[in-house]
Amino acid sequence: MPVEVTWWGHATCTVEDSGVRVLTDPLFARRLAHLRRRRGALPPPGAAVADVVLVSHLHADHLHVPSLARLAPGTRALVPRGTARAVPGLARRLPHLRFFEVAPGDEIPVGDLVVRAVPALHDGRRLPVGPRLSPALGYVVSGEARTYFAGDTGLFDAMAAEVGDVDVALLPVGGWGPYLGHGHLDAGRAAEALARIAPRSAIPVHYGTYWPIGMDAVRPHEFHAPGQEFVRHAARLAPAVAVHRLLHGESVQPKVIR
Repeated sequence: MPVEVTWWGHATCTVEDSGVRVLTDPLFARRLAHLRRRRGALPPPGAAVADVVLVSHLHADHLHVPSLARLAPGTRALVPRGTARAVPGLARRLPHLRFFEVAPGDEIPVGDLVVRAVPALHDGRRLPVGPRLSPALGYVVSGEARTYFAGDTGLFDAMAAEVGDVDVALLPVGGWGPYLGHGHLDAGRAAEALARIAPRSAIPVHYGTYWPIGMDAVRPHEFHAPGQEFVRHAARLAPAVAVHRLLHGESVQPKVIR
């Protein structure tokens, strides 16, 4: 069966590979604190069906407790090492999930897949509380394809070496506010990451979904433009990579060469 990727919005994707459903950073909310979903319908109930969930870091738009609560009993959830200390009571609030704390280099078998945690350059704390640190992570899912989910990250020197050879890259290209801070990729830097990693296909994520309430007129291009800008920069910096700019809820079966 071909590998299929569905983008539900923000950093939430379903990767179906080798009969296993992998869900990334589930966020199924219409509103989160000062953010509201401005584009794309809420994901349907089927989006919460997964064999394993990959949580990249502890920010509330990536580790979202009400969204995790929608997952079926027994679902595995891979979370950064230190999550239990940084988010007290998480396992008590979500007793139906099986949590596994991982750090860069850890490999977890899931059916016919192997999920490997890789580093990310991002503040992984559970904000606004601290000061305990948990690493921000990306993940490489290996089965029929090798799919890299970057989570939130900036560029770092060892990125290509840490990620390795991959077929598909799910790269963040924007954010949820008018300015991106340290440890993020905008469309141009995401294209630089693409050139370093050199996958066969890429899908831009983490843009064009949530935006602060009352700030629709503040730098609106940062909400609307990142996906198309990534396509343009990628054509210049990594012309051999097939870029699939998906609509919310849209799926693609990227080519996998073996």
